[in-house]
Amino acid sequence: MNSRRQFLLQTSALVAASMSTSDLASRLAAEDSESPNHKDAPVAVDWPLYRGDPLASGVAQSLLPNKLEVLWRKEIPNGAFDATPCIVNEVVYIGDLDGRFYALDLADGKERWKIETETYFSASPAVRDGRVYIGDVDGKFRCLNAADGKELWAFSTDAEISGGPNFWKENVLIGSQDSNLYCFNAQSGEVVWKFKIEDQIRCAPTVVGDRSFVAGCDSKFHILNLNDGTEVAAVPIEAPTGVTPAVLGDLVYFGTEAGVLFAINWKKGEVAWKFEDPAGTLPFRSSPAVTEQQIIVGNRSKRVRAFEPLTGKELWSFTTKQRIDSSPVIVGDRVFIGAADGRFYALNRHDGKELWQFEAKGGFTGSPAVAQGRLVVATDRGWIYCFGAKDA
Repeated sequence: MNSRRQFLLQTSALVAASMSTSDLASRLAAEDSESPNHKDAPVAVDWPLYRGDPLASGVAQSLLPNKLEVLWRKEIPNGAFDATPCIVNEVVYIGDLDGRFYALDLADGKERWKIETETYFSASPAVRDGRVYIGDVDGKFRCLNAADGKELWAFSTDAEISGGPNFWKENVLIGSQDSNLYCFNAQSGEVVWKFKIEDQIRCAPTVVGDRSFVAGCDSKFHILNLNDGTEVAAVPIEAPTGVTPAVLGDLVYFGTEAGVLFAINWKKGEVAWKFEDPAGTLPFRSSPAVTEQQIIVGNRSKRVRAFEPLTGKELWSFTTKQRIDSSPVIVGDRVFIGAADGRFYALNRHDGKELWQFEAKGGFTGSPAVAQGRLVVATDRGWIYCFGAKDA
């Protein structure tokens, strides 16, 4: 049994309440593949959440071909995207900054349906059981029918929703800049509970077992009991953040506006280690991608860095030409990330060397989604790109 499979088996009990058996089996199958990028061994799985799974790991369960080509590109006139798409059942779901929310065919980018609103969408959606959940800048949280976009229920919070949802049991969780984390019954929209912090919530909540993690603009990391919405612990983090925490075993990783990357032991409620960028205090707005070998994250210092998960030792760094707000996604031995100048990179995740680069129209704030052998990412100038293999 290889070490990565052993690690997943050891942690499967934690994610059982938030990840389906089929999801876990798909990931284990991917980990067992001798060649993670082999075109003859596709793993047809989805990307239903902002960072791919309830742990916000940023690790794809699907594989990608060794050579990526543009399969389709779609320009949205007057559009702009901050959000990361979701991909479920061969459909891409994403909202733009001009008030439109789209369902596109993964195969060719053709529009299946769209809704038009008077607001706009900077948050990423989440998809489960034939329903799409999405928050907007006016604080409205919508549940849509995934088949046609019909609104099934909605709830108005008191401020912008800028983070994506997550799921726990029959419930859906969403944070709002009104300082509340809301827990709704996913089918009815009934409020099960809500928890208020001292400042805005901009991140997506992370879920591990019956715990949820929120890194807040109140300069605290909050550990919540999902059964009743009570706080288990709050760890000071010295500065505000809107970064979604990523979980690996007992540790949670995220950066702050002060340019500090934290690793927090969520079982002990204490800081395990932290990294302060020697180049200055430029913010982390990129959510980490995590494996048992490394933590990979970008920040506004124009660098992508990898760290040893237990100690915080820097393993490598890669310098881009512009700031990084987009979050990395790990696919096998590669990590994919976009920069503000429109350059989209594939790096070797073991040493940080550049493997491939693509220049898009517009910069990247949103992050890639990977599913069914394809990578989809959108830019701040209204372009959506789908990469894969043309002969697949």
